[in-house]
Amino acid sequence: MINVKALADAHYDELVKLRRYFHEHPELSNIEDATCDTIQKKLEEYGIRTEVVEHGGVFGFIDNGPGKTVLMRADIDGLPIQETETNLNQKRVCVSKNPGVMHACGHDGHISMLLTEAKILQEIKDQWSGRVIFMFERAEEGSDATQHLMPYLLKQNIDYCYGTHVRWDVPAGKINVEKGAAMAGGFAFQIKIKGHGGHGSRPDLSQSPIDCFHAFYGNLQALRMRDVNPLECLTLSIGTVQAGSAYNVIPNELFFGGSSRFFSYEHAGKKFYDDFLKLLKNECDNYDCTYELVRMKQPLLEVRNNPVCGDYARKAVAKYLGEDALYDVEPWMASETFGLTLSLFPGVFTFTGIANKEKGCGGNHHTPQFDIDEEGLRAGVVAGVGYTLEMLAAKPEIEFKQNTEDPVQLGLRGM
Repeated sequence: MINVKALADAHYDELVKLRRYFHEHPELSNIEDATCDTIQKKLEEYGIRTEVVEHGGVFGFIDNGPGKTVLMRADIDGLPIQETETNLNQKRVCVSKNPGVMHACGHDGHISMLLTEAKILQEIKDQWSGRVIFMFERAEEGSDATQHLMPYLLKQNIDYCYGTHVRWDVPAGKINVEKGAAMAGGFAFQIKIKGHGGHGSRPDLSQSPIDCFHAFYGNLQALRMRDVNPLECLTLSIGTVQAGSAYNVIPNELFFGGSSRFFSYEHAGKKFYDDFLKLLKNECDNYDCTYELVRMKQPLLEVRNNPVCGDYARKAVAKYLGEDALYDVEPWMASETFGLTLSLFPGVFTFTGIANKEKGCGGNHHTPQFDIDEEGLRAGVVAGVGYTLEMLAAKPEIEFKQNTEDPVQLGLRGM
């Protein structure tokens, strides 16, 4: 048996160095040019062939004889958040050098883990056979790169895929492999209702977008109850409503925005999305208003683990890290573009624990207090390399129904 843990230990110092570099130099979605350049240079330094997909990301390839092909993936973009000098209880080991930009979701950890995994697999090429592809995905936060990536991936003859996300509520050193959906699908909406304003004394001479929205919102809650099986999960939230500025003036327009999340597009998300739009049109017609979809993409699919791949992932964690490294946690209601990749190829999406109260690591994602216990990344590397080696060795034939949606349209799905 290959001692993957010893390999991860030997590369730990470089793993930490990589993580701190990327953490100090975060870049926002769609402008991760320096990040991509650094990733490409590192892969080439390791002797790994690279390709760049314009607006999509950087790919590395290890072609190592006959066998199956495994895709391993990391996302690379940061967030528009001003980082604090301290985490939950102490000074950070590294802080963003780019004002107003922060790796507040842990993508710096994802990049450093995947680069380390690539280096390890390259160094032990004599101990496995097959093909491994490393995908460093741009613009995950806005779901902007997948329209360029999905058509490219379909040309790569991929047999299995693997991804992971660091998670704030899983202890460092632990790995979670969910059965079924690991993360939610969903859709966001930013919508403008257009009516006809007027004086507050004569509502009969106006078409109030506020009245229209009030009716829509009330019926939307009832729609959720009618559309979704109570055994399924679907959340709905309105995060902003903006209309008018004077108490005695009926405004011309109302803007509102929010989001919905679900663990099954097939059984909950699709019908609710379609009926959401039908209800919006009906209420606008009822109140002589119109509407504009300022932003509303087709729903992002849930991140659903293939049962066979999930079993191999759990076995790999137990084999290379020990049974006690497996950790149970609820599925995550956040969303991830890797759900699209998992609809094309059988695979698994794990959670890598990075929480450590003593080190102040445990702040939620997308907050200024978020921080990573770097020891957790070591376990993530072992889990990723271990899974890939197990799949390449076992070569399981998996019954899988591939998504037949046009790949560009599939890639346009998002929050």
